[in-house]
Amino acid sequence: MNLFRAPFSFKGRIRRTEFGISYIIYVVYYVLIIALTGTDGKPDYSPAFFILLAPIFWFLCAQRAKRCHDRGNSGWYQIIPFYELWLLFGDSEFGPNYYAPNPKGIGNEDEIDEIGRRMG
Repeated sequence: MNLFRAPFSFKGRIRRTEFGISYIIYVVYYVLIIALTGTDGKPDYSPAFFILLAPIFWFLCAQRAKRCHDRGNSGWYQIIPFYELWLLFGDSEFGPNYYAPNPKGIGNEDEIDEIGRRMG
């Protein structure tokens, strides 16, 4: 999984599973931030709230961009309303693309790689 190799990087591609896990991480972290900075279960929007929110927001933007790359699109596509649903349910682009090889490994091999391999 590439999720934990470079979680704050905007380079590369991630699978739907990793994208879903990153949202679960975001929700858990957000609930913890509200518990730490909020009163009565509501955030008070203090400077501490925004300081604690900044890293998880960066993390989520990076994961969205990687998932956009997996679909063969620029990371800027994440600003399209409801595009996250397409990211969550849409399949990866087959084989390598401009951004990286397919994280599932499907279609990454070239025909020239097959020459000389033993059939069997």
